[in-house]
Amino acid sequence: MTTATRTKHIDELHFEHQLWLNEAKFYTDELKIYQKRLEEVASKNNSEEVRKKVEHFQNQFIIQKEQMDILNHHVNEHEQWLTKYAKENPVAIDKKLFADHTVINDKVESFRKIYAELKTEFNKFVATWM
Repeated sequence: MTTATRTKHIDELHFEHQLWLNEAKFYTDELKIYQKRLEEVASKNNSEEVRKKVEHFQNQFIIQKEQMDILNHHVNEHEQWLTKYAKENPVAIDKKLFADHTVINDKVESFRKIYAELKTEFNKFVATWM
């Protein structure tokens, strides 16, 4: 049994790329704010329990930033491929259908879920110790 491949026009794919890249910029800025908040918590609480949680969140923030960088790289690669294809095949490019970038979409959705869970966990931590 074969699964039908979803298709999209180049402008739809480009739009989704731009949304993700802008969303990633927001997450990057948000992580900087969370890092500052984490430093505030650490400066006001020096218990072993807090130090361990601070280290945990520092590591998680680094991991999330790395995951965003990886996703951004994939998005930019796909965008470059689409641009190259459009330049090499300009006739009716707006009518051509491309395979949906479901792998990237799945990774973005997974990132969003994990990031939302981290935010919830972090906000509970801050509420407890500030």
